[in-house]
Amino acid sequence: MDAAQQEATARARELQRNWYGEPLGALFRRLIDDLGLNQARLAGVLGLSAPMLSQLMSGQRAKIGNPAVVQRVQLLQDLAGQVADGSVSAAEATERMEEIKKSQGGSVLSNATQTTSSSGAPTVKRVVREIQSLLRSVAAAGDIIDAAETLAPTHPELAEFLRVYGAGRTSDAVAHYQSHQN
Repeated sequence: MDAAQQEATARARELQRNWYGEPLGALFRRLIDDLGLNQARLAGVLGLSAPMLSQLMSGQRAKIGNPAVVQRVQLLQDLAGQVADGSVSAAEATERMEEIKKSQGGSVLSNATQTTSSSGAPTVKRVVREIQSLLRSVAAAGDIIDAAETLAPTHPELAEFLRVYGAGRTSDAVAHYQSHQN
């Protein structure tokens, strides 16, 4: 890869970080690992061609052009969280992936997915991901960080919230929440 291609890839990954909170390669690899998929299966569930998925993962393309695909990514992230916290079995996850594959999309702010544990209470990870999804649907991570820096002198708690939940990783936000509950 020559210098111009490397620069274009770095620029695409930075745009992905701003738009989606992280480069799509990292996000898609996590979904593949968490849900036991391969790239072809993930592409099929999302409604993308395998080459398009590969281009997004490698940074050859920056943006997912279809809002329904973006929503399917969010639904798969939610499903991966439910598998991780044990509230959804592998068999149920397979069934849900088929439902996600058939979904046509809708409002980015819809609450169509299960957000509770088996006890009926929302899981911390679910709540954190909902907050992140909401914040990231209205602003890029870089813009959220800029807002946090602007608010820091007068509203440090709100600034910290924006940095951790709006622009941070889900695992870091969950740990932050749990550390403040003790």
